[in-house]
Amino acid sequence: MLLCIPAFTGLFLFSINEFNTEKFYPDDHFEPRPLVDFSVRPSLDTIPKDSAASKVMELEEFLLSEQRARQLRNEESFNVDFVKQEFIRENRGGSLMKSLERLPGVSTIGIGSGASKPLIRGLGFNQVMVVENGIKHEGQQWGADHGLEIDQYAADQVVIIKGPISFKYGSDAIAGVVDIREKPAPSEDGIGGSVDLGAKTNNAWLGGSINLFARKNKWFVDGRLTYASYADFKVPTDSVFVYDFGVALHENKVRNTAGNEFNFSGRVGYIGEHLRNTFSISRVRSKSGFFANAHGLEPRQVDKDLHDRSDRDILLPFQEVDHLKLINKLSYSMGNNLLELDLGYQRNDRKEWSQYVNHGYMPPIFPSEMPYSSTLERAFDKEVFSLNLRDELFLKNHTLSFGASAEYQNNDIGGWGFLIPAFEQFSYGFYAVDKYKINPLWQLTGALRYDHSRIHVFEYRDWFPSVKDASQAGDSDYLNRAEDFKRNFNSLVWSVGFNYVPGDLSFKGNAGTSFRMPIAKELAANGVNYHYFRYERGKDDLSPERSFQLDLGTDLTKENWCVSFSPFLNYFPNYIYLNPSFEHDYLYGAGNQIFNYTQSEVFRYGAEISASYQFTPSLSTELLGEYVYSKQLSGDKKGYTLPFSPPPSAVLNLTYKPNLQGAFKSPYFALDYRLTAKQDNIVPPEKITPGYQLINVRMGSNVAIANRNIKVDIQIQNLFNTHYLNHTSFYRLIDLPEQGRNIALSLNYQF
Repeated sequence: MLLCIPAFTGLFLFSINEFNTEKFYPDDHFEPRPLVDFSVRPSLDTIPKDSAASKVMELEEFLLSEQRARQLRNEESFNVDFVKQEFIRENRGGSLMKSLERLPGVSTIGIGSGASKPLIRGLGFNQVMVVENGIKHEGQQWGADHGLEIDQYAADQVVIIKGPISFKYGSDAIAGVVDIREKPAPSEDGIGGSVDLGAKTNNAWLGGSINLFARKNKWFVDGRLTYASYADFKVPTDSVFVYDFGVALHENKVRNTAGNEFNFSGRVGYIGEHLRNTFSISRVRSKSGFFANAHGLEPRQVDKDLHDRSDRDILLPFQEVDHLKLINKLSYSMGNNLLELDLGYQRNDRKEWSQYVNHGYMPPIFPSEMPYSSTLERAFDKEVFSLNLRDELFLKNHTLSFGASAEYQNNDIGGWGFLIPAFEQFSYGFYAVDKYKINPLWQLTGALRYDHSRIHVFEYRDWFPSVKDASQAGDSDYLNRAEDFKRNFNSLVWSVGFNYVPGDLSFKGNAGTSFRMPIAKELAANGVNYHYFRYERGKDDLSPERSFQLDLGTDLTKENWCVSFSPFLNYFPNYIYLNPSFEHDYLYGAGNQIFNYTQSEVFRYGAEISASYQFTPSLSTELLGEYVYSKQLSGDKKGYTLPFSPPPSAVLNLTYKPNLQGAFKSPYFALDYRLTAKQDNIVPPEKITPGYQLINVRMGSNVAIANRNIKVDIQIQNLFNTHYLNHTSFYRLIDLPEQGRNIALSLNYQF
């Protein structure tokens, strides 16, 4: 029987809210208990492949996975995708989000070949929350050119919740959540690990990751090292126009988009009968270049010969990011109660380097007495302290969840280019959720949450005076870009949902509100964004973003096919966005157009669909589709859509998995045909993006070499080297096409 779990993708298409294979529950309440607890069960890798125990466990894994999928789908009223490591490996891209964008409703803002940020149903930036191992990931996610500081090799499972879920996660979960989890603790005593190696042809990407773990009785340790290096990526064109001037691309390579990353992580944990505790540390460090001809005020002065001598060097302009994260997760069960406490600390250190170019009143020569280099354009240093407390109580027909969260942020700035001021922010919230099982067919869910947030924006003054003769300047001649002010925000949100499961057909629905506090950039930006050639201004009296949403879903499952359909409606009375004006700033913005943060009413609707059919035990097909429509109902852009609205798209898949014996086991061959429609529903300064069609190929197998099992996966992305534009790409405004043909090889060995 097929259960909407296409084995060829490694993706479970079922609803899930807070699935955790390491969570354990009281013995007298069976419903929410994970039916496959990988933290305590033996691994198949530790049992001889041809033994009877291996065959029994393989069958048990399948049956339990099916039962757990059914249970989760029937218990949660939200539309959620659960992604296994197998899916990430078979679809591995230059970043974790690139590896996940095959999912319906999920897209990315691509930033070259090594970084990207998530969009869920057309919303992104601070409207999508990223959670790693229970703690909200905090970087400088407001920037379109700022990717996620996440090691995708360390991600064992990813839960993607589509739609507002602020009642559980708080502010920034107004569009959805990307919840990333590490692999469970080792299942038995011993030492093991894995080695991943990879290569890609388009940008000469080379890299890999090594993982080692050990367990002794109730204690375990785990560590990982990841390194990758890549060159400038290639596109199927030899020239592009950067606004009003042409740029030749040497050997079709996008100049200065090379990069590298070096990551490490480690954890130590204790697994007791009632108490579990895990402490983890991770550090993600990356350095990547910006397209030299599309950054800064004078991109026409790029030394092409210098850049084109090597496609692996990283010259100005470039960015460096160092993200440190410490997390402690504690769980304790007693009777019918489960308590969980997550504590986190993060430090995000971002530096953006670019050649100093004066404009307005800036001195022609950078002063030598300044405390930072003339090439340090901007610097951001953010520290974050987080706390999450949860209590789950399991009664006969009720599952009650109570939670509290708190977070403190402190963000310092530096460099000669000002965009947002330094700030500190403190927030806390409380929530309660009740799942009421009326009978075996019906379940109701209700939730309520209160939040308070306080932000303190610090004053910022220009380091140069606004006079022609700096020697005659007084204190009043140094422009005050940001005033010192404080704002307090309060929010109360609710959610109600239902699940109805009359056999093979299931229905679910959820209605509720969600919210997002304005960030410092929206409140107090006042400077040139050199990545977009625009001057951005915040508005200090913005109100919190509020969303009202209705989500529905239905699944129909039969013996060899299944269909899932998930429509939604969404209304914002005060959506925050960056609105282009008719003004230009010549004194401080080098003549760039002024963009102002403002708010407007917005109405959105859309849907995702997935369908799969099993022709034979070896041959299957799958259809994935998504559609989002947005319209502004008020303000200067009344009648227009929202920025970065993804066009309608669909993926048609055909997968063949022959049953072979010998050196090649579990082989697969998959063909994806992606059809993306024209996007002519745009908002200025966006451009109409033509539709396109792509063919992607995936294949792989478990290969036995010298009595060792190696997983081999090969991808051919953009098989026919198609020239196409991605509407949500960071470089869309300059008509830079996406990467050309790319052949990717991944090797995985576990021991």
